[in-house]
Amino acid sequence: MGDRLIIVSNRLPYRLGRGEDGERKLEHSSGGLVSGMGPLHERHGNVWVGWADEGGQELSARERAEFDAQLVAHDCVPVHVCEEDAHGYYDGFSNSTLWPLFHGFPQYTSFEEADWEAYRRVNERFCEAVLSVARPGDTVWVHDYHLMLLPSLIRKASPQTAIGFFLHIPFPDYETFRMLPWRQELLLGTLSADLIGFHTYDYVRHFLSSCRRLLGYDNHLGHFLFEGRSTQADAFPLGIDYDRFHNAALEPKAACQIERIRADRERPGSKTMLSVERLDYTKGIPERLRAFDAFLQRHPSWRENVVLKLVAVPSREGVASYQSLKREVDELVGSINGRYATSDWTPVEYYYRSVPFDLLTALYATSDVMLVTPLRDGMNLVCKEYLACRGDGGGALVLSEMAGATYELHEALVVNPFDRDAMVEAMLRALEMPPDEQRCRVSAMQKRLARYTAGKWAEEFLAALDGVLRHQARLNAHLLGPTSSRRLQEAFAQASKRLVLLDYDGTLVPFVDEPSDAAPDDGLKALIARIAADPATTLAIVSGRDKETLMEWFGDLPVGLVAEHGLWRYSVSQRQWLLREPLDGAWKDRIRQTLLDFVDRTPGSILEEKDYSMAWHYRACSNELAERRVIEIKSALSGVAADMGLMLMEGNRVLEVKPVHVDKGSAAHHWFRDPSYDFMLVAGDDVTDEDMFRTAPENAWTVKVRNEPTQARYALKNPAEMRSLLRGLAEASAPRFEGRSGIM
Repeated sequence: MGDRLIIVSNRLPYRLGRGEDGERKLEHSSGGLVSGMGPLHERHGNVWVGWADEGGQELSARERAEFDAQLVAHDCVPVHVCEEDAHGYYDGFSNSTLWPLFHGFPQYTSFEEADWEAYRRVNERFCEAVLSVARPGDTVWVHDYHLMLLPSLIRKASPQTAIGFFLHIPFPDYETFRMLPWRQELLLGTLSADLIGFHTYDYVRHFLSSCRRLLGYDNHLGHFLFEGRSTQADAFPLGIDYDRFHNAALEPKAACQIERIRADRERPGSKTMLSVERLDYTKGIPERLRAFDAFLQRHPSWRENVVLKLVAVPSREGVASYQSLKREVDELVGSINGRYATSDWTPVEYYYRSVPFDLLTALYATSDVMLVTPLRDGMNLVCKEYLACRGDGGGALVLSEMAGATYELHEALVVNPFDRDAMVEAMLRALEMPPDEQRCRVSAMQKRLARYTAGKWAEEFLAALDGVLRHQARLNAHLLGPTSSRRLQEAFAQASKRLVLLDYDGTLVPFVDEPSDAAPDDGLKALIARIAADPATTLAIVSGRDKETLMEWFGDLPVGLVAEHGLWRYSVSQRQWLLREPLDGAWKDRIRQTLLDFVDRTPGSILEEKDYSMAWHYRACSNELAERRVIEIKSALSGVAADMGLMLMEGNRVLEVKPVHVDKGSAAHHWFRDPSYDFMLVAGDDVTDEDMFRTAPENAWTVKVRNEPTQARYALKNPAEMRSLLRGLAEASAPRFEGRSGIM
């Protein structure tokens, strides 16, 4: 990791407030992100970049400058946004587009081009702020859905910067995410980070699925290559400042609140259920109230013996959907209290306001049951705060299975918030839970939360980011840089007899979903022709393609051709295709129907039939389905293939059935055994080319056109870099070739 950490989030950890005397003052913000990042921010040299929250106060230019100076003194870099952009970026795209869609509420989602443009401009403004303080060696950690374009903006301006990105809300499934008109831009924005973090593996899986299906990027255990750079996506569940909450009830202010709450209980022995949420349609507050209404109706013995304390913190009061939600909650509370209240009992105590920390911890400590039943929540820290405050080990937690925290807190009473009957059942079970069972469940969850705190979360993310950077460094050591390229070109120019063996798909051209769409362009053919025209150079295309396709594409050039991974070799001097060994293709009749069945069952897959091999391509398939089908095909064919002297060979999004002992390495040996070559270049991109790298002479220049572990000595990032290398070879040999032949 870098020398300094630059934390970037929508809001800074400080805001402008007013003291009891009415004077403006800097106030420390609260929340899970501040808890997790606060200790890191306080380390010497680290800075925090974010939107300067003026607390809704009108400031003059002088007052704003004073506010900024205070923030800078606290190692903060304020970002100021004009009112129009702020509305489009925050109220618009962030909270009226991304927030509802990512939480699975497309009915509340707006798709306004003007909001998107404001979002893009504000992300650019954040990038300017980061670059204004960034130094070589710094690590930048970007947070949340407000800034999904920022990693790519920073990467373009500062390619070597270490960048982490963390999404604090759910990432939706592919079918939901694809609704966004700007879906590709958002994915590309985050992919420029070295490490992309989510709260749960479900969100990681959804993200990787969208990357595969919208951008075509495959992954292996969350690791994939983006623009030649190693990137990792992983899950890091956010914790809380456990000690702060756990010890809160011991503080005098909280202890007084606890005594007052217990004294105010309307009936001795009655119980309290607590709900604390920001007023948001994702939190399931109306559903919770309807379930409580049904509970009182079905279990009349609990009337006058239980109270639901509902704390709803105001949120986005200017947004129409939130105003409608507020009216609905008000009406439900009024309806329940009107139906069941007595002269000395109110079923729902409703607080529509923020709650001071000491009162919040007192409510946690004194409530018998905590109801945390959001319809969708990235993590939810309220349930963790409640557990941390239960110093007596008692209490019961009813937790929605739609909250990210469920994956950690499986001892809670987990419930589907859309299932009212299940909600009622969970309420009853929680209220009647024996003390021993309460302590057993709560203790197990407390131990887990005490170990994995917000600070531990931050440390683990940064440690994982450091691991990704070390992995990149190992891969980059193979990269064919400017110095190595010059040496290669010099060796090529000085050699008296040269050999150049090139794979095609993924090496000279990018992969495409339909194999027939990858025909060489005029520029590529001209480049190959220029290199191959030198009598001192032997150039061959060594491909898995069938011989008819290779002949159609390159038959007019003076180049050797190898088809079907070595089964066929085209001799330029003899002007004919030579079969490596006598083969029988009768086996295809037994294999064909099985593969066709998998084509029918796997939308997007195709079967390519060659002379002595068959290839099942799945580049256009969903990643999850394709992986399952590959396993199924191997299971179905492995025994038959072995009996018939065949092998199943996996390539880049292709599974090929072909004769055993036929590979690119054995085909390349035709040239490798010639000792007169004093220069050899072998280039390929996938596992089928590793056979060539393995069997190449020790002095050969072997190049993998993908930056990943390989037998090759060097690596290039993509086909464009490979073409650039070939242009350099053509230019390096041109003076001597021109002087000898006069052709070029």
